[in-house]
Amino acid sequence: MDRSRAILLTGASRGLGRATALRLAASGWTVYAGVRTTADGQALAAEAGSGIVPVELDVTSPEQIAALDDVLPERLHAVINNAGVIADGPIEAVETDRLREVFEVNVFGCIAVTQAVLPRLRRGQGRVIIMSSLSGRVTTPWTGVYCASKAAIESIGDALRIELRPWGIPVTLVEPNATATDMWSDADAMVEATVAAMRPQHRVLYADHIDGVRRGVPTMQKRAVPVSKVVDVVEKAVESRSPRARYLVGIDSRLAHIGAALTPTRVLDRVLAAAMGFPKRADVSRTVNAHQR
Repeated sequence: MDRSRAILLTGASRGLGRATALRLAASGWTVYAGVRTTADGQALAAEAGSGIVPVELDVTSPEQIAALDDVLPERLHAVINNAGVIADGPIEAVETDRLREVFEVNVFGCIAVTQAVLPRLRRGQGRVIIMSSLSGRVTTPWTGVYCASKAAIESIGDALRIELRPWGIPVTLVEPNATATDMWSDADAMVEATVAAMRPQHRVLYADHIDGVRRGVPTMQKRAVPVSKVVDVVEKAVESRSPRARYLVGIDSRLAHIGAALTPTRVLDRVLAAAMGFPKRADVSRTVNAHQR
């Protein structure tokens, strides 16, 4: 195992993180794969055959982040901040604890892990790779909390890129749209769980929004980018001598970004609302009934 080609990857237990860990290990990298449980790490290492060093890492745990000092080599080629969670639903209905959880994982966890390994990146002339999203640049209704966390990460990445430039540490943001992981294949179940957890008055107020989201899920699932395409881009960001500041993944992402940038805000608002199947006007009687509950 060549520890001079060492990478720390967070969120490797499932989905995109797991696929990335397996690809990089197969390409000859030593991947210190952050997983949530011992069983997850054992399964990942068994599938890889070699090149995977499982590390139990909850990015919200200061203790587990500090313990990286006892595991990681002196030099790292890259840290790939992939760990992330999503919260959906209208902003009014998202409980504060859930909002905090999303930012703890997607934003604060990313910052904390990067801070912890920067000395190793300096020694290894390494790089920082952040799994962001098109959602960090184009905000969509119903996923506003998730979009806000990714927008925060976009700003963090931009600041880091400039701050770390004197040490020659590139910072790259990878920006896929919806990716065909289990998160998106289970999107209908996620929506139903979100609706079930909403307060009764919110279910009444947002009934038309909920119907629109339910109708739109199959289309979003069909348009999801294959995991392999995203992994291709991550691998490029790892191996390129001069990685880009940003990689938009897939033609849909590029078109959506360009379209959003060129469209007046009021028009874009109407387009996004229509795409989500949201009503143009609230039902007054439903609003009254909801507030009487």
